[in-house]
Amino acid sequence: MAEAHRILLLGGTNDSRELAERLAERDGIEVITSLAGRTEHPLAIPGSLRIGGFGGVEALTRYLAEEHIDLLVDATHPFAERISDNAAAACCRSGTPRLVLSRPPWQAVAGDHWITVADAKAAARALAGRARRVFLSVGRQELEAFEALTDIWFLVRMIDAPRGDLPLRNYEVVLGRGPFEANGERALLLLHGIQALVAKNSGGEATYAKIAVARELGLPVVMIERPVCRKAETATSVDDALSWIAARL
Repeated sequence: MAEAHRILLLGGTNDSRELAERLAERDGIEVITSLAGRTEHPLAIPGSLRIGGFGGVEALTRYLAEEHIDLLVDATHPFAERISDNAAAACCRSGTPRLVLSRPPWQAVAGDHWITVADAKAAARALAGRARRVFLSVGRQELEAFEALTDIWFLVRMIDAPRGDLPLRNYEVVLGRGPFEANGERALLLLHGIQALVAKNSGGEATYAKIAVARELGLPVVMIERPVCRKAETATSVDDALSWIAARL
């Protein structure tokens, strides 16, 4: 019997989990999903699972060779710059074919009031004087950019309860894991008197409801745009990714 083709799937998104599930249905393919480990209780994923970083470009290059990886699919969050850059460099060194699976970014439509910015620090500057109660949906690592805004109360959504205090003066934490629905998002924003949102342009449907509700309520959204990524073959859906994989195995 021929050995199974091995795919390293850099995960952490809904698309990555769906891709792993659909690949698990196919014979002759072994999927290894790698998660950064920032979520304490990740949802179940078929196939092999590894948690934690690889330790840089050289370590990832060795891993690709030692584990006989045939293909690498980068389906991390669009803002996971470090692992994506490391994956690009490691695949270039090892000659491993690489695909980036990423939903198209959201686009502003009629009625949206977006203030587009490049990063979390720029988002904090954009908030100054704009609102006193803000829904902050950016991730734990970016919160320090907002610590100087002591006159703003923040509603911070996280998947896991924080261990210790956050680097903010006035805030409340709400726990939740997408996908989110409009009714729930509307109730959340109205309950807490939210006057503005800060969000990353993640794309996809799982977390878009807050953007639609902000439009409905006439709230400004400080939208952090995606970083420019290295040139790569890309897929914007799981179906496209499956076609790419099938063509290379």
